[in-house]
Amino acid sequence: MTEPAEIGVYVHWPYCARICPYCDFNVVRDRGDGAAQAALARAILTDLTAQAGRLGRRRLVSIFFGGGTPSLMAPDAVAGIVTAARALFEPAPDLEVTLEANPTDAEAGRFSDLAEAGVNRLSLGVQSLDDAALAFLGRNHDAAEARRAAEIAGRAFARLSLDLIYARPGQSLTAWRAELAEALALGAEHVSAYQLTLEPGTPFDRAVARGRWAPPGDDLAAGLFETTQDVLGDAGFEAYEVSNHARGAAARSRHNLIYWRGGDYLGVGPGAHGRITGPDGARWATLTAARIADYVARVEAAGCGPSERTRLTARETAQERLLMGLRTVEGVARAELAALALDPAVTEALVAAGLLATPHQRLVATDAGRRVLDRVVLELANGANAG
Repeated sequence: MTEPAEIGVYVHWPYCARICPYCDFNVVRDRGDGAAQAALARAILTDLTAQAGRLGRRRLVSIFFGGGTPSLMAPDAVAGIVTAARALFEPAPDLEVTLEANPTDAEAGRFSDLAEAGVNRLSLGVQSLDDAALAFLGRNHDAAEARRAAEIAGRAFARLSLDLIYARPGQSLTAWRAELAEALALGAEHVSAYQLTLEPGTPFDRAVARGRWAPPGDDLAAGLFETTQDVLGDAGFEAYEVSNHARGAAARSRHNLIYWRGGDYLGVGPGAHGRITGPDGARWATLTAARIADYVARVEAAGCGPSERTRLTARETAQERLLMGLRTVEGVARAELAALALDPAVTEALVAAGLLATPHQRLVATDAGRRVLDRVVLELANGANAG
């Protein structure tokens, strides 16, 4: 019998105890409305069941609870979704179930219950181990709580990932190197280190526009990136994606690899995206309503969550593969980019500049190319045939 195609499930839980000033995700303040949250959990289950029913036989390799702050979910709601997903698909023996969490003492106290609910990988939003930086970032935990949460998570879950944010105003290379070393001492096998980005319309974006503070210059930002690669590399972590580092292949995020490799995933919950390949090979993009009330109403009325379902052209699919695939160490196969009709002269120029490599009929950004990845992708895209 032919092996079923793999699929992942993304569950978006939009509630947050506090909304961070750099965040542009689809989030809302958690005001303790248990009835509304229970209704949302029921809608997610209904939506998941309906979307899965349209797909046929699939092998489930990943469930990812993101947000928002899904560690605020009732553990029985998490368990219900995990149980339903396992029943609706053929779960892989090594099914990865990831949940994002903030390291407050209150949430850390629920880690054992979340593990019993089926979560086996925790992504802990430490962001910093400096109290002043955490206050600047608008976090509702301090460094001591982060350390305690990492210790508790290490006991409760088989796999632990830490999120960190760098390129903060006033941050030095020396301080960042020390902070990374301290984070590594917490024992995680995966580290996601993100450069602070000014997303349009966020409080941070407005503050910088008003001159209240300024991000590091390009040279310092590049130095902080280099320091990240050096410290984590020396500790045995591979930068298998621009911002993601794993101690061995088994520690990589299977769910994120679905995105970067152009795989299939269902999106459930308010504002969740999905990508599905049909039996005829057509690639479909789905999107659910962003507002919680609209999403719940849509599910109740239609029995299914996506309010938008768009068939991607071959060119759009190839553009996504270029954008996502070049972020990884494995790159992307030339065959998957055929619809772009890339200009060979542009590719050769990037290879000659040491920014791109072409092993085994693949395009792979070199270490130097990953440092200027936006430029590499832009040059390739601009050199593509627009027809």
